[in-house]
Amino acid sequence: MTSFTDSAATALNLIVSLDQNLMAIVARSLWVSAWASVIACVLGLVLGAALGVSRFAGRGALLALLNTFLAVPSVVVGLVVYLLLSRSGPLGFLGWLFSFKAMVLAQGLLVLPVVTALTRQVVEDAEALHGEQLQSLGARAVLRSVLLAWDERYALLTVVLAAFGRAVSEVGAVMIVGGNIDGFTRVMTTAIALETSKGDLPLALGLGIVLLLVVLVLNLLVAAVRRWRETQEGVSRALPQLGVSV
Repeated sequence: MTSFTDSAATALNLIVSLDQNLMAIVARSLWVSAWASVIACVLGLVLGAALGVSRFAGRGALLALLNTFLAVPSVVVGLVVYLLLSRSGPLGFLGWLFSFKAMVLAQGLLVLPVVTALTRQVVEDAEALHGEQLQSLGARAVLRSVLLAWDERYALLTVVLAAFGRAVSEVGAVMIVGGNIDGFTRVMTTAIALETSKGDLPLALGLGIVLLLVVLVLNLLVAAVRRWRETQEGVSRALPQLGVSV
């Protein structure tokens, strides 16, 4: 057999046998990404909904800055967080560098602009359709943002799933601020990079397969949410035509 087939066979065996080292890395990666996504989504959904209905001087410049943050490389985010948390940095007193908390912070900052920008677009589109009606009923900006966000909850759920996918597949920032310490801050993406450089291809390939499966599941969930949303909208349109009140 070739080196690839040997590595693939060993990688599959590691996954099927639930190799302790592999499972620990996977669990740590999912845990870090989950916390980062929760924090980023709580802040991003609120900020995005507010930007979607608000109109103020300098809004265009703020949106341009937000869109710029979408393209910032993860290593740059990692560098900024590293400088903030280093011993001589303004947050050095926290002692978070090369820790779980530093990785969550870096991933959260990386995902926050994504959640904010997507939420803003969803709510702004809804505002264009229903904003005047809500304003005629006396709804102020805060209430409109809440109502519109709830009305678009299925679309925003896909934003949350996309945020988690972005976090779990990130490598640069967590490697810089986490240090890729074995058994402590090593996650799937950083372990893949390290094990490949060491020549431990089965473990790297096994982690790569698991990561692909995680992303696949997320994409299936996004598709399911969209399908559910379309079904619900179809039912909502059909019931009044059948004389059924909703």
